[in-house]
Amino acid sequence: MPLPKPPSKPATLLKQIPKITSRAAAVPIEARDERAMEAAPSAAATAHLALVETRARNGRKAKSAGPARLFVLDTNVLMHDPTSLFRFEEHDVFLPMMTLEELDGHKKGMSEVARNARQVSRSLDALIAACRNPIEDGIPLAGLGNAEAAGRLYFQTTAVNGPLPSTLPAGKADNQILGVVRALQDLHPGRDVVLVSKDINMRVKARALGLPTEDYTSDKVLEDTDVLYTGSLALPASFWDRHGKGMESWQHSGFTYYRVTGPQVGDMLVNQFVYLDNDTPFLAQVKEIHARTAVLRVLRDYLHAKNAVWGITARNREQCFALNLLMDPECDFVTLIGQAGTGKTLLALAAGLAQTLDTKRYSEIIVTRATVPVGEDIGFLPGTEEEKMAPWMGALEDNLEVLTRGDDAAGEWGRAATIDLLRSRIRIKSMNFMRGRTFLSKYLIIDECQNLTPKQIKTLITRAGPGTKVVCLGNIAQIDTPYLTEGSSGLTFVVDRFKGWQHSGHVTLQRGERSRLADHAADVL
Repeated sequence: MPLPKPPSKPATLLKQIPKITSRAAAVPIEARDERAMEAAPSAAATAHLALVETRARNGRKAKSAGPARLFVLDTNVLMHDPTSLFRFEEHDVFLPMMTLEELDGHKKGMSEVARNARQVSRSLDALIAACRNPIEDGIPLAGLGNAEAAGRLYFQTTAVNGPLPSTLPAGKADNQILGVVRALQDLHPGRDVVLVSKDINMRVKARALGLPTEDYTSDKVLEDTDVLYTGSLALPASFWDRHGKGMESWQHSGFTYYRVTGPQVGDMLVNQFVYLDNDTPFLAQVKEIHARTAVLRVLRDYLHAKNAVWGITARNREQCFALNLLMDPECDFVTLIGQAGTGKTLLALAAGLAQTLDTKRYSEIIVTRATVPVGEDIGFLPGTEEEKMAPWMGALEDNLEVLTRGDDAAGEWGRAATIDLLRSRIRIKSMNFMRGRTFLSKYLIIDECQNLTPKQIKTLITRAGPGTKVVCLGNIAQIDTPYLTEGSSGLTFVVDRFKGWQHSGHVTLQRGERSRLADHAADVL
């Protein structure tokens, strides 16, 4: 990418920059050596005050008084989220020259990082083209229709270098960016100059040098995954005493319904499960909510053998919740989260086979997953698409064995024939070839979703056509993708965004059922 053109006029001298005006006491800017000239925010932008006290897109509270903050972006922020330029609301954004150089070095290739780098370059080019003022005065970030981005974008247009320890190599890109942050602090002591980086070591070095720094958290759904939506809600022990006498109930299509009114309805969401643990357990699902009134539907009891799904019965309450969602034709999108051995894949596969081979609701099952290795990459794999994906689908093969193991009367040959029949109705697809496809009347299982970014999982979910059900499985405690955390994982993202939609549901599976060894290991290791 070509470097930005030199400014049309000399950079403003430090002594010419007006004092920062705000409701707080103004701090005069001391005159400095002319060699420290830098294309920093000009007079109009220096007096750019925070608009209102609102939540900035970087997860921080904006000041209600005083100048807007100046965020210096590291390259990895732009490559992580190409729209990050527009996520800081009324605050200003500064791009060092080294950030542009690193972007240019990553723009080639077909990887997600390369695509993001090219998207950032196009956004910068469009912003510059739409700006009529000199570039050193700052470019309005709202120029491309991003109304929430009320700040300005500044480029480093002259050489600048703040004082850093002599032990830091001057030629390293990270250290040059740190030097720019230091210089901006010296130039504008009345403003908060903050480095934003996804690089932990970069943030550690910045803090060691006394520079304010933050992680980029705009794409984080939650700061604490302990408050992630679980899909279930415990009813108070006095529930029947309060509502039992005047509660309206009726039967419809083989289900029992109850109408509940009261303050506890405010905590409920559509398709959320509610339960009561006492001598007579009560398991139900919220189907409608109107103001302070909710309609509950009693669940089908998949804990009982008579309601087994492809020979599988639920072993605990949460598995019963999951099977009710998986077998519900009105539920188009299901997410299941749970630690190792909680039965996510087995339940999803059993429900898919029952609805594909028995009820013919779906034409076939499609299984895909994120191909992120736990250890070192083993290199290229030979064969067709399905043969390349086969080593990643060990969990699928293991669960097929479980689902056919109960047919002892058929013998070994019969079990082998059954497995071959099941495989004929299951398609294994790579995520790399999903873009542009549309699945009609398919049962799509996406495994290991915790390793997907929000953009990747959006690409997969939007493949669903009429009559297709999408099931996302994962364990947010087992993320193997670099730069992804529990808060920024695509799985966390969709659980939070889809909660309360009438055609989706979520369950967090609590108890491991694989074996006592696996259950204990998941707890103590």
